[in-house]
Amino acid sequence: MVDFDKEALDVSAKYKGKIQVTPKVPVKSLQDFAILYTPGVAAVSREIHKDTSKSFELTYRWNSIAIVTDGTRVLGLGDIGPEAAMPVMEGKSLLFKYLGGVDAVPLTINTKDPEKIIETIKILETSFGGINLEDIESPKCFYILDKLREELNIPVWHDDQQGTAGATLAGLIIALELTGRDPKNTKILLYGSGAANIATARLLNSYGIPYGNMIMTDSLGPLYKGRKDEEEMKVENAWKYDLLQKTNKDNITQLEDAFKGTDVLIAASKPGPGTIKPDQIRLMSKDPIVFALANPVPEIWPEEAKKAGAKIVGTGRSDFENQLNNSLIFPAVFRGALDVRAKTITDEMVIEAARELASHVRSKGASENYIIPKMTEWEVYPKVAAAVASKAQSQGIARRAISFDEEIKNAKSLIEEARKIMNLL
Repeated sequence: MVDFDKEALDVSAKYKGKIQVTPKVPVKSLQDFAILYTPGVAAVSREIHKDTSKSFELTYRWNSIAIVTDGTRVLGLGDIGPEAAMPVMEGKSLLFKYLGGVDAVPLTINTKDPEKIIETIKILETSFGGINLEDIESPKCFYILDKLREELNIPVWHDDQQGTAGATLAGLIIALELTGRDPKNTKILLYGSGAANIATARLLNSYGIPYGNMIMTDSLGPLYKGRKDEEEMKVENAWKYDLLQKTNKDNITQLEDAFKGTDVLIAASKPGPGTIKPDQIRLMSKDPIVFALANPVPEIWPEEAKKAGAKIVGTGRSDFENQLNNSLIFPAVFRGALDVRAKTITDEMVIEAARELASHVRSKGASENYIIPKMTEWEVYPKVAAAVASKAQSQGIARRAISFDEEIKNAKSLIEEARKIMNLL
């Protein structure tokens, strides 16, 4: 069995990191320096000075994003600080390039102050085509995302929210079809109320699942009107409070009752095993859908959930079937958003990405053990990028027009180029 911890340390020590900056313009003579730098570069600067939007045409900005974190909510490690977060951000940069052809720069910020994080990103806006927020603790992450989406003219995205929600929806679309369920009548229990599940609840509602059909829980049990900490929550976590007001139409107060008759369980809480018990799965409706997304160990092992009656099980791990992986979402979403120079990334764009992933699964033959593509099915990424780009244009938030087929061709070319570079390594 591979010792992943040892291998990761060995690789990081050998290569001294996972990414580097490599020029893409050939230099064959001294004259090339005069074109690429002074005096020739002055002409490019003058052109951008006349029209700053030209920075997207004449510099690498058109394809570059910043991955920004304060290191307060890293993977399953928690608050480990910006320095220790860097290996994760480097890995994310590698995935952006390999899966989406996107140049991503990791920026670990040495402050936990949300206002300082916002101000730093605003100052850096002119260097990038988009911002990917990563591993920032809740509820601070909601405030930072909302504020930056209001104030920046480039797409801002929080992968722990929107990426996880998009992958979850993609898997759910197929799982609902396989179990013969109508989204509008489906009862969903969201176990855990951190960034991932709050964003998932919002996206599911945008997709067409009523808030009233959802129940959300935290460490104290279900969120319901009249809970003793309701006023405190209103002040400390307005996003969670908002869902307390909208979800749980029957005002269920006990955790066991929340499981009863539920069609879908989406768990994004503390790692297991044993966080969720088989007896709780048995309380759910016939042939329930169970998504246990905690890493490194899901809240309940897939085999346990199936023995307890679950029809379809998904986790966040690659060594089990049905990995609900946000890596299927973020590279292609940014590919499409960057290619049309979108001003933002909307819920509708994420929903289109999820629908395209579901369509790909249908075309290959959906089953209980295949509800979402694997990361190795790279041919799906250009199609997702094209779906996102098309939706941005139809919503009027794209600065550049490109047809669906043109974007598939464009995205495929960029991703293939990135894969060739990686294969050379």
